[in-house]
Amino acid sequence: MTYKKILWVGIGCQKGISQQLINTAIQKVFQEYKLIYSEIAGIATIDKKALEIGLLEFCKLEKLPLKTFSAELLNNVFVPNPNNNITKLMGTSSVAEASAILAASEITSAEITLLVPKQIFRLAGEAGTVTVAVAKSN
Repeated sequence: MTYKKILWVGIGCQKGISQQLINTAIQKVFQEYKLIYSEIAGIATIDKKALEIGLLEFCKLEKLPLKTFSAELLNNVFVPNPNNNITKLMGTSSVAEASAILAASEITSAEITLLVPKQIFRLAGEAGTVTVAVAKSN
C-alpha cells in the first residue's frame, strides 16, 4: 500500500538533543494520535536549528527532508499555543506548531489542519526537551 506524504512534523528543541529523543517523541505522538508514520513528508523547524546534530541525524536516518523557516515567517502563523518565553529566545512565539503549518501549506493551497498541537517530551537520563507538532495538508 502506498501512502500519500501529507504530514509535516514540526520540531522545536533545546540545543544538543539526540536523534533518539526526536525519534521517541515522534513515535509516541504518532502512536497516541493514530497517525501513519509513512505519511510523513518531512520535518520542519526554525532556521536557527538547521545545524542541530540530533535533528540532522534523525532526518538522514529516516530519509526525510528538513525544511527551515525564519523567525519572521514563523511569527506570522496563527497557532493555538503560543509561548512568550520562546519569543525571547527565538524571536517567534511558536516553532513546532508554526513550522509544521508553514511546511504543510507550501505543498498545497488547500486547507491545512494542525492534527497534533505541540507536545513536549523528555527522556530520562537525556539532556534537553523536544517539542513535536503535526500538520496535514488536505
